Amino acid sequence: MTQGGIRDFEEIRRILEQQRDDILALAEEIIANGAMGTEGTNFPDMSDQATAEQDQNLNIRMRSREQKLLIKIEGALERIGTGSYGVCEECGEDIAFERLKARPVTTLCIDCKTEQEAQEAMDLT
Repeated sequence: MTQGGIRDFEEIRRILEQQRDDILALAEEIIANGAMGTEGTNFPDMSDQATAEQDQNLNIRMRSREQKLLIKIEGALERIGTGSYGVCEECGEDIAFERLKARPVTTLCIDCKTEQEAQEAMDLT
């Protein structure tokens, strides 16, 4: 998808902006509903308290993951703006448009990502 030799990422920009808006809306909803935790709540049963704490820990992990994704989304939008989006950070080749549509925050082409994952697997052994 090119226009005059420049790749057109308008569709992906819209996808990224929608993902960002969804994450921010969810964060606002969590804040508005006070779904922060169970401090000060007395539970009649220890298992109820354990379940509430487990739910709170899951919420914290999910928010952390969403925060990291939000940072990646902002980075991708910035790269679209500067014209560096869609170029593999490792080898400098263009990243396939279908890969970008499937994983818009990616910074590696499929070959470099596969190589990175293979290296990580070897490091774990």
